[in-house]
Amino acid sequence: MSHTEVAPGSSLSAHRRRRELAEAADSRTADVLVVGLGATGAGVALDAAARGLDVVAVDAHDLAFGTSRWSSKLIHGGLRYLASAQFDVAHESAVERGVLMTRTAPHLVAAQPFVLPLTPLVSRGQASLAWAGLRAGDMLRLAARTPRPVLPAPRRLSATEARHLAPAVRASGLRGGLLSWDGKVTDDARLVTALARTAAAHGARVLTRVRALELTGTGARVRDELTGEEGEIRARAVINATGVWAGTLADGIRIRPSRGTHLVLRSQRLGALPAGLHIPVPGETNRFVLVLPQGDGRVYVGLTDEPVEGAIPDVPEVPETDIGFLLDVLGSALDVAVGRDEVVGAFAGLRPLLDTSSGGSPDRTSDISRRHAVLTSPDGVTTVVGGKLTTYRRMAQDAVDAAAAARGLRAAPSPTATLPLIGAASPESLRALPVPRRLVRRYGTEAVAVHALTTQEPALAEPVLPGHPVTRAELLWAVRHEGALDESDLLDRRTRIGVVPEDRAQALPVAHEVLGKASAVHP
Repeated sequence: MSHTEVAPGSSLSAHRRRRELAEAADSRTADVLVVGLGATGAGVALDAAARGLDVVAVDAHDLAFGTSRWSSKLIHGGLRYLASAQFDVAHESAVERGVLMTRTAPHLVAAQPFVLPLTPLVSRGQASLAWAGLRAGDMLRLAARTPRPVLPAPRRLSATEARHLAPAVRASGLRGGLLSWDGKVTDDARLVTALARTAAAHGARVLTRVRALELTGTGARVRDELTGEEGEIRARAVINATGVWAGTLADGIRIRPSRGTHLVLRSQRLGALPAGLHIPVPGETNRFVLVLPQGDGRVYVGLTDEPVEGAIPDVPEVPETDIGFLLDVLGSALDVAVGRDEVVGAFAGLRPLLDTSSGGSPDRTSDISRRHAVLTSPDGVTTVVGGKLTTYRRMAQDAVDAAAAARGLRAAPSPTATLPLIGAASPESLRALPVPRRLVRRYGTEAVAVHALTTQEPALAEPVLPGHPVTRAELLWAVRHEGALDESDLLDRRTRIGVVPEDRAQALPVAHEVLGKASAVHP
């Protein structure tokens, strides 16, 4: 297949949605119905479809509408789980990181350097403990068989080296730093989009704006959120992958959501950032605030780990207390004072932590295990919950295994550990593509086809808004091939323009114009 072509069957669009929703709601019975299209649900759809099962996957909103677009964009190797003796979770995380970086998504997941600055607030004992942790993390890499060229070794830095990699760090009293590497996904929502499109290429019907109103072991009552029409989708197995909302569709599921908040700053405020930062939280031994350059003129600063009580909102709000906490930690290490007025955006995601406590719950959600669980209700609905972005593939595999066993489905073994996602290729092939590197990091081999739109119509090469790299061609591609149905899909998930409200407002007319252009050509 040429790089200027699209993988057969992978294009998601409004037209395909209408057709496949009508097919799913007729009298036929699918093998598997997946509810939820975050990373885990899209991963389940891909896993089941790749095993040869007939799959329908629905979401009440859009791809990656919930938690999967609000992560730190890190593909963790499991270091933090070693500190709490969760060795199985740590090893699983390291293995899955290696799978993404070397086999399934090397176009989207790459090594990210981090500097932990040894400021006067970091005692020598804390520094020794942190260094021991980084060495243990490297042993995890070795155990997971991730090659050294993919993830370099940690090392100690002199004060001069630390300042070179982290110029924003305060020089006064700086003793040096610790350099480490972890995986970072270009964009978590783009990973979900790639999963969904790869599932579609294997025959899955991927349906956004379809809300599951009620689940049973043989299907779901659903509503088309665009028309209000209700119907039924029948399936031999039903998998609930709705994350923090899992308990609203299945009995006996207790979720303790944890809020992770990030701030968005303009890159010029902190200057050049050749590496990300781990800034220790004063007074705590194993908690850090991350500073993550995004390559699009923005920097993310996160994250918190706060319990959330009450009803689960569609889009979590960011409390001022979280913003103040993150700014205070920044101020403890940086030369540059960052004020509240310089926070141009903020977002929060809710981690779907499974509450397995029999008595009193842990005081902090940070104490709850990040293990995932697969549970099957008495009426036959399989729910997958817990876990994290890094381990979505293993969660999906376990969920399909459990559903197939519970419902007597004949399914081949999971092939997803070696199944490349749409756009994936070897690093050498990706480097050879004759298009801007930024496009390759977002689209992989399809970057050539996205870029070709600008040669066919030069106006599509124009940026959506001044100072931001996303072009009109990328919006058009999202409508034609990535299932974007409205302006929010384009600005908040297929691109991340929307995390800065000011930028979103400026880009909204362009998004509206592109949608009109696309619908005129493909009604």
